[in-house]
Amino acid sequence: QVQLAESGGGLVQPGESLRLSCAASGSIFSIYVMGWYRQAPGKQRELVAAITRGGSTNYADSVKGRFTISRDSAKNTAYLQMNSLKPEDTAIYYCNANRLITWIAGDYWGQGTQVTVSS
Repeated sequence: QVQLAESGGGLVQPGESLRLSCAASGSIFSIYVMGWYRQAPGKQRELVAAITRGGSTNYADSVKGRFTISRDSAKNTAYLQMNSLKPEDTAIYYCNANRLITWIAGDYWGQGTQVTVSS
C-alpha cells in the first residue's frame, strides 16, 4: 500500500509563490511516477505536473515556466514549487502516485490541499 500526505497549501496573492510537499509512505519503492493534479470548482481534475524515478517531467501547458516539480528520494517526498501564481491556479491540489510507467494518473491519491490565489 501507498499513503500520500500533502502539505503547503494556503492563501496567497497573485504573483506570489508557494511550495507544496507530498510525503509518501508504505510501498514507496514501487512508485515510478509521482504527480500533482488539481481540481477547481466546476472543473475536471487535471494534471499539473508529474515526475518519474529518473527525473523526467511532464507539465501542463498552463503552468510551464511557472511551476517546477521535483522529487527527493531520500525523503520519499515530491514537491511542487509554484511561482507567479494566478487566480486561475486556485484549486485543490492532489498528490498522485503510479506504479506504472505512464503519465496517466495512478490509483494512489492524497487528500488534497487547498491553494487559493486572491488579492
